[in-house]
Order: sequence, then C-alpha cells, then structure tokens
Amino acid sequence: MTVRTRVAPSPTGDPHVGTAYVALFNYCFAKKHGGQFILRIEDTDQVRSTASSERMILEALRWVGLSWDEGPDVGGPHGPYRQSERAELYQEAAATLLDSGHAFRCFMTADELTEARAAHQASGATQSMISPYTDLPRAESDARAAAGDAFVIRLRTPREGTCVIQDRLRGAIEVPWDQVDQQVLLKSDGFPTYHLANVVDDHHMAITHVLRGEEWISSAPKHQLLYQAFGWQMPELVHLPLLRNPDKSKLSKRKNPTSILYYQRMGFLPEALLNYLGRMAWSMPDEREQFDLSEMLEHFDLDRISLGGPVFDVTKLEWLNGVWLRDGLTEDEYAQRVMDWAFNREFLGQIIPLVRQRANKLTDLAPLASFFLQGLIDLKPEDLQGFKGIESDDETRRILTWSLWHLEALAEWEADGIQAVLREMAEIMGVKLRVLLAPFFVALSGQRSSTPLFQTMGILGKDIVRARIRHAVDTLAPISKKEQGRWQKAYDQAVAAHVAALAAQG
Repeated sequence: MTVRTRVAPSPTGDPHVGTAYVALFNYCFAKKHGGQFILRIEDTDQVRSTASSERMILEALRWVGLSWDEGPDVGGPHGPYRQSERAELYQEAAATLLDSGHAFRCFMTADELTEARAAHQASGATQSMISPYTDLPRAESDARAAAGDAFVIRLRTPREGTCVIQDRLRGAIEVPWDQVDQQVLLKSDGFPTYHLANVVDDHHMAITHVLRGEEWISSAPKHQLLYQAFGWQMPELVHLPLLRNPDKSKLSKRKNPTSILYYQRMGFLPEALLNYLGRMAWSMPDEREQFDLSEMLEHFDLDRISLGGPVFDVTKLEWLNGVWLRDGLTEDEYAQRVMDWAFNREFLGQIIPLVRQRANKLTDLAPLASFFLQGLIDLKPEDLQGFKGIESDDETRRILTWSLWHLEALAEWEADGIQAVLREMAEIMGVKLRVLLAPFFVALSGQRSSTPLFQTMGILGKDIVRARIRHAVDTLAPISKKEQGRWQKAYDQAVAAHVAALAAQG
C-alpha cells in the first residue's frame, strides 16, 4: 500500500498556523513511508471562498518550507483539486445515498429549522434533533422535489446503540448514535457540505491516512457511516491535539496571532516557525529543541506524538526564532533574509509614496517610516488619552474593538475597502469619522499625525493592524470576559439597527 495523506484548507481567510501544523504532520508521515502528500482546496463555501485566500494559503505553506505532490497548482492524476470543480461527483454520490436509503430529503425552510432548533433546545433534550421528514415516503419526496420545493439532503443516522471509531493514537472512541445529528450532505444550492465532499474526495484520491485536528472527532461517526453506506474502505484516522492559547482555550485570532502572514511580516524565519509547529505535538528522540524539516522527517514517528494540549506561546516562538537567527544563518544569509523581509523594492515601493512629500533628505525617511518595520508599538496609556470628542478610556477601547470586529468581515484588505468599513463604523457608533480615526493613528504608528491612515493600514496588513489595535486596547485595559460579552451584544444590536435603518430608507 502506498501511503497517501492530504491537507484540505478552506480559502475563506488568512492562512492559519493550524493549517501549517496539520500539513507538516501529514507531510512527514507520508514522506517517512515513501508516500505522497496532497493539497486539496475545500471551497464549497461559495460565499466566503476567494481566489486571493487560496493564493495566500499556497504561498504561505510554501514559505514555511512545505511542498506537495498533487494539488490545484501542480496537477496530478486525481484532479481537479478544488471541490468547486467536482460538484457533479458529489451530486452523484448524494443520489446514490438517496437510492440506498442512507439519506433523505429534508424540506424544512430556514424559519422552520430555526423554530425547531429553539424548541429542541428549550425541551432540554440530550439527543440530537430529528427532522420531521426522516420517514417521508420516497414517492412523496420525489414528487415534492419534482414540483420545485427547496430541500437539502441529510444523512440518515441510527438512533440506538454506540458508534465505535478507531483512532491510531487514541484507540477506540465510543459515541452514542443518538448524539450524532442528521448532517446536511448536499445543500439546497447543490453544493456539498464538508462532510460529504471530504469522504468522497478522500476515497477518489486514494487517501490512506487522515491526520487532522481533534476537533473533528465528533464528525468521525458521520464519516464512518458514509464510508459504510458507499461500501468503501475508510482511511486510518489520526486526530492530532488541538493548538491552544496560553490560557488553554482553542487557538483563536482574538487572543493570539494565528495567521502565517503575521509571523512572516513580523520577521520570523520560516524554518523557526515550522520547527516550532513540529514541537507542538512531537519531540526529537534526543529532546533537542532546534531541528529542521529534514531532521524531523528522518526521526519522525507517530508514536512520539503527545496528546496533551500543546500551547502556542509566541514568547517561546520568539526565543526559538532568535536561536535560528543567531545559529542557523551565515552572515550573508542573514543579510539576504533582512533584504527579503522588508528592504525589498516591492515593500519599499508601497511606503515611499506616503512619506516622500514629508521628507527633505533621505535621513528623514527613517523616523517617518520606521513604524512600518516594527512589530508592536511601544505605547503608554497617556498616548491613547485626550482625543477630542472621546470622553473616556472605555470609549477609546470600544471604538478600537468594535472597529476591529467590523473589519474582520472585509474580504479584500485594501485602502478603499478599509475606508468604507470605518466610515460605516462611525455611522453605527454615532461619531464623526475623524473622532473614530484619531486613536487609530496612535495605535498603528505611535503618533497622532502620520501617513494617510487607510493606505497605511493596507500596507501594514490585516494581521499587524489587528495585533497593534489589540495591543493598544490592552495598554489602556485588557477586555474582561464579561466586558467582551456585553460589548459583543451591544455591537450586534447596533449593527442590526444600522442595517434596519438603511433598509427603511429604501
């Protein structure tokens, strides 16, 4: 048997360090056994998936030092490697499940589904919710579909007994069947959900081992049920431990920088980042902390994976990166890395138009543009106080936090889009735009007057902007858990009111 593994990111945002972490272990396992590593793009979310996100994922994985034998950019015998280009295959699979009785059409409307979920939750039931269309006769189901009634196709699940999942690291995992929901397999738009597409693709791409995060354990019974329904051999499962924040919560961008692009822009070496990700759940036989990809591959063994929750500690990563900078590069290599990082023509070409009108000599450029080359800005609370039109620290913190939340929905990070989002945020909060923007200048540059803000934010990038704004808020006072919940509720209500007001205006 030829070992074949894969990583299957969704192109719906910035490339996540968790993607690189899972990709690294799949790569090492496949290569250690003389097999192939495949990259597949799971872009069935047509609303959120973007070509730019896919491009960034591929570039980021290559930047950390990973490559793949088959994928959307290199081709291969099992293509296409984007799920959006394989829709017919999923529709045929869904039809097969309908015909065999392993799936059924559900005609619940969105409102009916919302009401049913609320009633189910209110009832205190511990079992998963059952669709009222579970036992609809096939002839009636066909007739309604032929008449044009909208439907989704759901998985038919057992209601009694226990599902047993075999995991390479964890052994037998038991899940009561009544805890497994009737998963939507094919949406009303004809596109599959992750679960159907994942199983169909893994089979047709001859994947032998699935190494993925432990958050997918709850989905394993559905996947096993699908493999059994199709009569296919299920790949061996390996659920890797979840990356966590220092407070042991799931790694998230609201608490920790999670984008690979952030670490690239902050001046981390790709070798150091990949080294650190390898240490998250695995260790070298001699326990040394610094090793490169070839050394990890030479000694790789699944049995050395620890199931304890690995903590992604940026301070520890910084230390390891320092080791690589001091001991892993020659002086010439060090100089080249610095040039590649920030002193390249492309990056400087973005900055110079913003500062040249304010400089009388070249030495003026350093103080004007230095914040473009920094990580977090050195701030004191008084730096973020005394803004005209802002009466308190809490108002400054709320302006920055709400604006950051609002910017999260921006698909393309560029100046015009940033300006539109922040203008809307000023309307939502009922403040003048100049009032809203004042703390941004300090948070991002450390100065009350700086280069044009929207272009500056575009050049810095979403990840650096996010980190600096969060740092500015923490400089005044970190957001408490209660405050987070209260602000989130108020933000959601304010946005809803703004949308309703726009709708009323026609």
